[in-house]
Amino acid sequence: MSSIANYVLTLHGWVVLLLVFLLPAAESSIFLGFVFPGETAVIVAGVLASEHRESLVMIMAAASLGAILGDSAGYFIGKKWGRSLVNNQLSRFVKPAHVARAEEFMVRRGGPGVFIGRFTTVLRVLVPGMAGVAKMRYRTFAIYNISGGIAWAVSMSFLGFVAGQSYKQVEKIAGDVSYVILGVVVLALAVFLFYRKRKEMVVDKSYETRIRRSQRSGE
Repeated sequence: MSSIANYVLTLHGWVVLLLVFLLPAAESSIFLGFVFPGETAVIVAGVLASEHRESLVMIMAAASLGAILGDSAGYFIGKKWGRSLVNNQLSRFVKPAHVARAEEFMVRRGGPGVFIGRFTTVLRVLVPGMAGVAKMRYRTFAIYNISGGIAWAVSMSFLGFVAGQSYKQVEKIAGDVSYVILGVVVLALAVFLFYRKRKEMVVDKSYETRIRRSQRSGE
């Protein structure tokens, strides 16, 4: 990954903008995010902007467009072929637990989950497809996808711009924050599932009690 980042640092002009567009676009549309997170390219491009070798505004625009279009493609892929992809092809590369978490996260959080998921590597790759699988209205998805894509692209490129040649430290911090967010999401889901299961057990127990009472009164 560091070799690719170093290679990006040698580029300039439209090639940089093309990469900054394509890599975020490929994260969830062809699941490239599991191999190479798009945020790395965006942060490194921000470094180029800090050296006046590229326009920061153009980088933000290219990364935003790539993120939005890529996640939109992921949504429609998930809507049409999502379930078969999850059960067949993706199972060879993605842990079933990660897929289950993303799907539960999507059902639980809905639109805001699309925005939050944009800032976590695993969820960023899976959430758009899961939104399609869950048959979320595209209008709802688009609102949070556009706002999340722009917020992510602007923040990542600006981090690289501010960090300059210290971008590796910033990249590591961004990765750590991503895992923290994922941990919080997983913990929230675990708590939610625990209380839902407990509520179901209480309801079942209450139902059984009523049945027993009715049987006794019938006797």
